[in-house]
Amino acid sequence: MGTNTISTVLAKQMIEVAAINSVSIISTPEGWFAMLKLGATEKPLGTQRTDKPRIWRSLDRCVEYLKNELHIVRFELLDASQSCNIALKGGKSRIDASVRLRNAHEAAAHDKWFRQQVEEGVAEADDPDTTWISNYEADASWSKKRDELLNKAEGGVD
Repeated sequence: MGTNTISTVLAKQMIEVAAINSVSIISTPEGWFAMLKLGATEKPLGTQRTDKPRIWRSLDRCVEYLKNELHIVRFELLDASQSCNIALKGGKSRIDASVRLRNAHEAAAHDKWFRQQVEEGVAEADDPDTTWISNYEADASWSKKRDELLNKAEGGVD
């Protein structure tokens, strides 16, 4: 079965033996990818576990990866005809990340509040001046309150 992309591992090996003639960086509406030229054949640099082109959200990240991982510093072509400026228009480029971070902060705040409530409850329970009531007294008190509320809901008077 033929592959549509070249893995990073294979690309490193091909660079060592000078099998890659040139590299182009091409834009898509989703981001940027690197096209590797081997003789007359061109194939994109692939993702780690699939046979799909690896796409970077920014040109800077793409160039940084190619420089640091593959030691490629020259490019034959930079095609920005399909680039999209959505990420530059003032906002978050990763909505899922911002939602995940907001949820993490909310969870941390709730955890802090909950632990504080437990500490206050334990401190109150350990206080020798705390007045305790029996379960029977609590049930009687709530039963009386429930009867008052039901009477009021049925239109009765206090």
